[in-house]
Amino acid sequence: MTRCTWMKPCLWAAVVALLVSGLPAGAQGQTSAASAPAAAAPAPPPPAPAMDAPLDIKAAQPPSTDDLAAKGDAGGTSTGTVSDVVAADTKKGLTLADVVNQAGQNRIAINFVWTLVTGFLVMFMQAGFAIVETGLCRAKNANHTMMMNFMVYGFGLFAFWVCGFAIQMGGGAPYSTLGGIYPLNSEHVINVLGKPWGLFGTHGFFLSGASYDVGAMVLFLFQMVFMDTALTIVTGACAERWKYVAFAISSVFMGAITYPLFANWAWGGGWLSQLGANFSLGHGYCDFAGSGVVHAVGGITALALSMIIGPRIGKYNRDGSSNAMPGHDIVIVLTGCFILAFGWFGFNPGSTLAASGNGALRIGSIAVNTMLAGCTGSFGAILYMWIRYGKPDASMSGNGLLAGLVAITAPSGFVSTVGAAIIGLVAGALVCVSVEFVDRVLRVDDPVGAISVHGTNGIWGVISVGLFADGTSNYGGSWNGVNGSVRGLFYGDASQLVAQLIGVGTLIGGIFALSYISGWIMDLIIGQRVSAADELEGLDIPEMGALCYPEFVLKHYSPGTAAAAD
Repeated sequence: MTRCTWMKPCLWAAVVALLVSGLPAGAQGQTSAASAPAAAAPAPPPPAPAMDAPLDIKAAQPPSTDDLAAKGDAGGTSTGTVSDVVAADTKKGLTLADVVNQAGQNRIAINFVWTLVTGFLVMFMQAGFAIVETGLCRAKNANHTMMMNFMVYGFGLFAFWVCGFAIQMGGGAPYSTLGGIYPLNSEHVINVLGKPWGLFGTHGFFLSGASYDVGAMVLFLFQMVFMDTALTIVTGACAERWKYVAFAISSVFMGAITYPLFANWAWGGGWLSQLGANFSLGHGYCDFAGSGVVHAVGGITALALSMIIGPRIGKYNRDGSSNAMPGHDIVIVLTGCFILAFGWFGFNPGSTLAASGNGALRIGSIAVNTMLAGCTGSFGAILYMWIRYGKPDASMSGNGLLAGLVAITAPSGFVSTVGAAIIGLVAGALVCVSVEFVDRVLRVDDPVGAISVHGTNGIWGVISVGLFADGTSNYGGSWNGVNGSVRGLFYGDASQLVAQLIGVGTLIGGIFALSYISGWIMDLIIGQRVSAADELEGLDIPEMGALCYPEFVLKHYSPGTAAAAD
């Protein structure tokens, strides 16, 4: 029905109504309700066009195929028209329902493609982690360190497919930006203080049954590469003395149980995300892209296992002082940092799970916040080292960049650029302080600084949401089921900081305890650490059967000397 055909009856109805009332146009609004004569019944609205009625495609004036064949479309103005909408019933022809459904599918398709591509970027971060960790370790362990980073992807992915994904996301539907994914609709819930507390999902095992679903596949891929990031953090902290078989079993357990549990509580509809709806604590625990879920879980697990395994031989003297054990290749370390910074543009902006609708255009702001925090993180680290030791330190500058990126991961979707810059600057200095504290006070050996980069600054990122969230993020009008945008302490909502601190307490108490207990049991059964002889020789031959650098002569040295690392 054209615009003119339905407007004419409406105009006539308006004229008749005015004549009956005896009032000039515009005067009825000024008459009191008591004295106003009864108005004529409004004209019925024009009937809505039938959704299955054939459309007049000629009205859209699509270009003819002959014109396109003769002239092409250099400006891109004639490609993609009504002719490209697929009719459900070719005999009936194109209908309004076809056009509407195509528009809806296009929105979901945009979100599918965006989420998949950003997931691919996060997967590439595995290469960055691998060479950062390998470069910060000694050459005699390079093959072993690379192989841990290579296979953590396979071990973790398999465990996540079997049960980790179901535990994490199996009860969080609907996921509106990805078409609903309604089969993931079963969360195990208990009642505490009269409120429902979600504990873990129960649908999606093996991605089979109803979860054999296109939306579930997209969500699985994206969440899987996040899980893998958490797992690979542990390999750096435990490098140079960790049995490969113990690493494999630990990775499977973390991908199947430890990581999915906390991720469910935060992202899968679990109890931390419900703190706002149930107890009016802001919007509940908020972790936009995983400072807590990914990085703090990885860093805290790394702390627990490093404590069980113990320090490398020669790391500490009898008086408790620490010896530096430098890595063998700073070039690949900083190259890996660049790769990680690149991949982080998938990590944070991709966590909208959308590029269309629900406030998803904020992806530009999230990307800029990510860049800024990484930049100021490297500033903070290099300034700290320069002031304290008189020289800029290359490895700590790289760790400062990563610390800023870790810290901005949770607040990236909620803060301004000024907030992002401050968060990153604090993270850069904090990672340096934390490395010294872990090394000299806790006396925990961490060859790459993973505990400080990811654990300490993951926690700082979680807290910073409760401080710097400015209330401008409007993702569909609510977050975690609470209307409005997330605001932190500096913008008027102290309760949001309380929710974040509860999340921090859960990480330090619950995740550390689970990781330590499981690691201790594994140590009793199979042993976590290689023999002293194998460690002194280097793990490439005893554990992997081949040197990473067979054509080089590796020089051994006594810890504490100025000689290059072996």
